[in-house]
Amino acid sequence: MSERVDLTSDHRSLEDAHETRRYFDKFGRIITHLTQVAENATSNKIALDTELPTVKDYLTALSATFTALSYKYLLAGRVSNLLPSILNIDRQDSGFPIYQELLQMASDATQAERRLKSLPSMKQLKQDMVHHILTENTVPIEQQFAASQLHYYNLLRSDRIFWAHNDPRAVWQGDMSENRRSYHIHWAVYDSQQNIPVIYLLDVEDTGRHALLKDERRWPRVQAHLMAQSSASMKLVTIARGFDQDFDDLHPKRLRRIFVGPMYSHAFTEQSGPLRDVLAQSSTVPELDWALAWTAETLVASRSERQSAGFFSTVERQIYQLDPLGTLGGFETDGLTEQQRSLILPQRPYQILKERNPPGFDHIRKYVVSPSGRVLSYR
Repeated sequence: MSERVDLTSDHRSLEDAHETRRYFDKFGRIITHLTQVAENATSNKIALDTELPTVKDYLTALSATFTALSYKYLLAGRVSNLLPSILNIDRQDSGFPIYQELLQMASDATQAERRLKSLPSMKQLKQDMVHHILTENTVPIEQQFAASQLHYYNLLRSDRIFWAHNDPRAVWQGDMSENRRSYHIHWAVYDSQQNIPVIYLLDVEDTGRHALLKDERRWPRVQAHLMAQSSASMKLVTIARGFDQDFDDLHPKRLRRIFVGPMYSHAFTEQSGPLRDVLAQSSTVPELDWALAWTAETLVASRSERQSAGFFSTVERQIYQLDPLGTLGGFETDGLTEQQRSLILPQRPYQILKERNPPGFDHIRKYVVSPSGRVLSYR
């Protein structure tokens, strides 16, 4: 009999309300800097200008997700009889909440309307809190919990949440010719293996009889296909070629995948290598005890060719530009055209990292957050 693997061994439960708040405060600060990182990447020609609004939207949604979870677990450890669970994070590989947290949030969203009807209004809760304090002379825990859940379920009704699965959307970019249209398709997932958000951006040309977004047959199939292939372990060239083979009149020209994470923190995660010592030395100031990886992978079609599709017809297929050695900048890039690896961190950890100058960081771009909140880019 094969040995069973404990998939929860890398999980950490935040059982204390104060610890949970510190965790969400840290992530709140990190996410506020990510928009500047995306803008910086665009200005440095690392990313396309057309991608920036889409990436910003997903980062805004990710911020809303963390805000919602912070309300859900606001009183963790203080209302164990009311709150059925506590927040679990991946301490080893991501630093983010585990995938099951987002699945549960999606389930909670289906019950949001019913739960909101069962909760008092915020005005009533505030009155109840005042009455409890004056009459009982104790902290109104139950009323505070009800208020936190009211905020939580109200946020879940928003369409700006980053869910475990964020279905593909397409934006028409224009007509390239009479029978050829250009679309920008984007979607995102919270990867179940790595426990981090992953954003996908696809530029595709459409030569179908009907425009893609008006085609009730093709567009649902495209959405289902892309979501089914959204695994962080799958190579971009595998995703693109599979799409190219399954849709003869859709031609994937450029596919990009952005990994938002992992997040490293001496207080919340376990890491090895140089970052461990860097963050340990910075951990005396909680606001400086973090670093976030940001990795962008890109696959580009260098040309297309006609290939046989039976005895009397041909179809257009894409030929992708791949790194022949599968190693760019010392990192494995099999199945990619290029890869940009970045590390976002406060100024103090960056200074320590620069002083130590450990091997392996020369090819990683550093986005450094100054004490004023400005983000600067260094190689």
